[in-house]
Amino acid sequence: MTPQTVIAIAREALTVTLLVASPMLIFGLVIGLIISIFQAVTQINEMTLTIVPKIVAVAVSLLIFLPWMINLLIDFTRHMFAMIPTLGG
Repeated sequence: MTPQTVIAIAREALTVTLLVASPMLIFGLVIGLIISIFQAVTQINEMTLTIVPKIVAVAVSLLIFLPWMINLLIDFTRHMFAMIPTLGG
């Protein structure tokens, strides 16, 4: 196994990881920004007001994007298993 192969596998693994995590992170970020603007305008500093909507947003994004995430992970896994015979020697 050459260093280029290891780098390519690591790059693909990191790309898949970022793609799988990004919908949940983006939903949480957008909801957090909206809640923080609402808190700044109304001067309400309730901690549950920030946490509960973020949890709900992440759960909703997980439900929406779960089929796509599973397909992406299955494709990556199939690609890794297909590479096993070529990595020897």
